[in-house]
Amino acid sequence: MEGKEDVYSPDGVLEDYFRTVESETASSSEAEVEQNPKPAARWRGLVQLLKSRSKGPLSTLHPLSVLKLSRRSSTSSREDISGATNSLGDPDLAYMSPQLKNFTISELQSATNCFNHENLIGKGGYAEVYKGCLRDGQLVAIKRLTRGPAEDRIGDFLSELGTMAHVNHPNTAKLIGYGVEGGTFLVLELSPNGSLASLLHKGSKPRLDWSIRYKVALGTAEGLLYLHEGCRRRIIHRDIKSANILLTESFEPQICDFGLAKWLPEQWTHHTVTKFEGTFGYLAPEYLMHGILDEKTDVFAFGVLLLEIISGRRALDYSRQTLAIWARPLLKKNNIRELVDPSLGDNYNSLQMKLMVLTAFLCTQQSSIQRPQMRQARSPES
Repeated sequence: MEGKEDVYSPDGVLEDYFRTVESETASSSEAEVEQNPKPAARWRGLVQLLKSRSKGPLSTLHPLSVLKLSRRSSTSSREDISGATNSLGDPDLAYMSPQLKNFTISELQSATNCFNHENLIGKGGYAEVYKGCLRDGQLVAIKRLTRGPAEDRIGDFLSELGTMAHVNHPNTAKLIGYGVEGGTFLVLELSPNGSLASLLHKGSKPRLDWSIRYKVALGTAEGLLYLHEGCRRRIIHRDIKSANILLTESFEPQICDFGLAKWLPEQWTHHTVTKFEGTFGYLAPEYLMHGILDEKTDVFAFGVLLLEIISGRRALDYSRQTLAIWARPLLKKNNIRELVDPSLGDNYNSLQMKLMVLTAFLCTQQSSIQRPQMRQARSPES
């Protein structure tokens, strides 16, 4: 299972492609090998395709296209890369959006005032996110990948781009375009109200009232259900957390940050991974202990997210105790009063609160078998 997991994950597809290219190139003439001796050069070849296709559909660069390329025989990596342009007629990729724009570095610098620190709205181990304004007045969030060597950044970038280009739902972040000049960038619609985490946990801002919290919970459930069952491919997000739930002007939640997402083939029950990534406090027990990854991994994280919404507490507190462990005895006793965020007081719908508490309890079960699927979590009363 581990070998297959490498082949079908977004990162694995690209790795499989380059492994194949390397083995084929090794049998080519020495002159061909010397022309393109390092994987970094092949990464640059893929990025060059992106640069040259600002007005064309991105289906040519989806990981599935690259997977098909890796199964072909060729005499050089240059032939493999240029062969990507031949997959436009593939009906399996026809649903890809052709509207994504390739932004130049000057456009991105103009939008962000040269990535001025005042426009920095988010930062993590993998990327920085800047608020920007395009020349037509549209507000955007520009994600600049910053982690590690250039080859790693480009691999992460292509993986996330390939996933997001397939996703289209009111409760997922909207990708507008990308940039590959002077770095690797993803350009998304700006969510004016920031992240759920910023409103739940930063004392300088007013706490969210119950109607908004309930709306966020329902919308996030709809977005996850779409990823698991509504997409043409089963997508496991792997990093559902309050910081990755953006809120539109009307407080509609949008799931963002698909950097860790994995495809799960229909005939498979799960992936088994050896590289652990994600945010502690949201990670399911079977993933931590055995590397097992499927939809129930997201379900557990969704349950923790519900506990955040209910309690106003962080998924991991300053004493390193997880929210799921803190809440478990209260959930078993159905002690809603102790669970509820004190800032809410009694200002919440009692029935809605009971349903959310029940859903959180079911989603954070230690055994993945006992957790519901997202279609059940969305409607716990059924």
